[in-house]
Amino acid sequence: MSAVSLQQVLEALVDPVRRGVVYQLTRAGEDLSCGTFDAPVSPSTLTHHFNVLREAGVIRQYYVGATKMNTLRGQELEERFPGLLSSVVAASVTERETERS
Repeated sequence: MSAVSLQQVLEALVDPVRRGVVYQLTRAGEDLSCGTFDAPVSPSTLTHHFNVLREAGVIRQYYVGATKMNTLRGQELEERFPGLLSSVVAASVTERETERS
C-alpha cells in the first residue's frame, strides 16, 4: 500500500462501474466472487475494472478453488488515506438513491 498514490486511488474510483464494485463489497460485508457483481458491462470489461481496482490497492483478489474472490482493502485504505473510502461510499449511496427517485 505504501507505493499506492492518491492519484491512483482517485483515478480508480472515478469510474461508476468501479465505484459500484466498491459499493457492493461494502454492502455485502464479506468477500464476493467475480461472478456475483451486478454491473452494466460484459464479464471481460468487468475483469478490466477489477484489475484497475487491484492495481490501485482498492481490492485484493485471491482464489478459492477455481473461484476468484474479491475483498475490499478498507482498513488499509483508511490508514493510508483517512476518510477517503468512506466518503466515496457515502457519495455512491447518495448518488444511487438520487438516481432511483
